[in-house]
Amino acid sequence: MLNEGEEAPDFTLHADDEREVSLSDYQGKRLVLYFYPKDGTPGCTREATEFRDLMKEFEKEDIVILGVSKDSVKSHQKFKQKHDLPFILLSDPEGKVLDLYGVWKEKSLYGRTFMGTERTTFLIDEKRIITKIYRKVKAKGHAQACLLDLKRA
Repeated sequence: MLNEGEEAPDFTLHADDEREVSLSDYQGKRLVLYFYPKDGTPGCTREATEFRDLMKEFEKEDIVILGVSKDSVKSHQKFKQKHDLPFILLSDPEGKVLDLYGVWKEKSLYGRTFMGTERTTFLIDEKRIITKIYRKVKAKGHAQACLLDLKRA
């Protein structure tokens, strides 16, 4: 389990544009690294579109947004196009980065337990230090909370 004040582990995943992207590519930038369960679901769509709607504010602060899920690159491409998302979506089909960041968890729904992605966001500073972790995120208003916390940092 990662904690605030620790270095964010580096990783490399395929992006929605099919290139490989590593966390270390963004050394010197502040990041919003958010993990979400599934492209196109109501909560994930709300979270993504709220980040989209505040993108100009994040850009003014020189903040990069990266979204990560187990969905395929093709799924990310469709999701990104449908909702005009201006940030990078990373594909982690094997769940290696989800495990690395401790967001692949046992969940329950209607009395059934299963493994899934716990909606979690990490704010990361220019030196790759985790400055804030939001666990069990509620999608509505989350992007605004991230922006406010980053402006205060």
